[in-house]
Amino acid sequence: MLTVATSLGAACGAAPTTGSQTEASGGSVAKTATSATDFGGLDKLVEAAKKEGQLNVIALPPDWANYGEIIQAFTTKYGIKVNSENPDGSSSDEINAVKTRKGQDRAPDVLDLGTAFALSGAAEGLFAPYKVQTWDKIPEGQKDANGTWYNDYGGYVSIGCDAKRIKECPQTFADLLKPEYKGKVALNGNPTKAGSAFAGVFAASLANGGSFDDIQPGLDYFKKLKAAGNFNPVESTPATVQNGETPISIDWDYLNAGYTEQFAAKGVDWKVTVPSDGKYAQYYAQAINKDAPHPAAARLWQEFLYSPEGQNLYLKGYARAVLLPAMQTDGTADAALVDQLPKVDGTPEFASDAQVTKAKEVLATGWGAAVSG
Repeated sequence: MLTVATSLGAACGAAPTTGSQTEASGGSVAKTATSATDFGGLDKLVEAAKKEGQLNVIALPPDWANYGEIIQAFTTKYGIKVNSENPDGSSSDEINAVKTRKGQDRAPDVLDLGTAFALSGAAEGLFAPYKVQTWDKIPEGQKDANGTWYNDYGGYVSIGCDAKRIKECPQTFADLLKPEYKGKVALNGNPTKAGSAFAGVFAASLANGGSFDDIQPGLDYFKKLKAAGNFNPVESTPATVQNGETPISIDWDYLNAGYTEQFAAKGVDWKVTVPSDGKYAQYYAQAINKDAPHPAAARLWQEFLYSPEGQNLYLKGYARAVLLPAMQTDGTADAALVDQLPKVDGTPEFASDAQVTKAKEVLATGWGAAVSG
């Protein structure tokens, strides 16, 4: 999610399992359950998940949407060990892990994906349908009708800037073309593999005459940015931000806002702006691996994330929880956490499933040519 894949680890040759974990947790009930009701209620789901005792997650950086605290809270609450692999991986890496590790103990149980990858994974039949207890509170358009994926948290594309290294921080995509930003403008990954970078190109398209139906102006923009010498191909991460390698980063507002707090004590004056000429909002989505080695724990993880506790933990990480409107209505949203969210004017609009799929196809064939050379 955060960056393009690093190594998938030393256990790549691990042999497939015999399915012992699934049997221990209740066998076929856990693998086919489409709601907590199929277990006999949430308490029975908790019991089955505790018997499995583990949960495999992938591509969840601790400083991304507060996942470090979320994972710890889940483990503390249920006593289930969370195996977190390749935290700096991309959405593409998550899909690849599901495909290449089918039948293995170390296959990911759950996925946190950019919209384009949630759609493609569902189309390939990789996900298990499951509806959490708060299903009806997830807004329409933010979930697959069959429950194969549903949005969890989101934010706006923003421009982060190290004000101690950059004399005047850019406020718009148009600003990023200025000569004083030569070699300084980075994305959080490759847009054909990482959801945050995909969104960055979409936002650039909106800033340059494009639309949800036409991402090509975004490609043209990055081609121009590359030609000007301003585009930095280094993938922006907390480490590259802190060491000054990527002093300007196009990334989600919740990540950039988190950097502001994280780096203040380290001498980095990180400023965050949602560009007025390219307001693009998007959610990430949860999905359960159809062949999850810990199917009960996977379903309990979803119940936790979509509970008020889980959603408020997303808010604590500056991310806009998908259940926020409902939680503000019923009084379960932490008002102080809502107040700290990066301020944005206007109401966000979202690309449709078809528009996202089309944009992904255009990027797959055009991104390399736009920034090569």
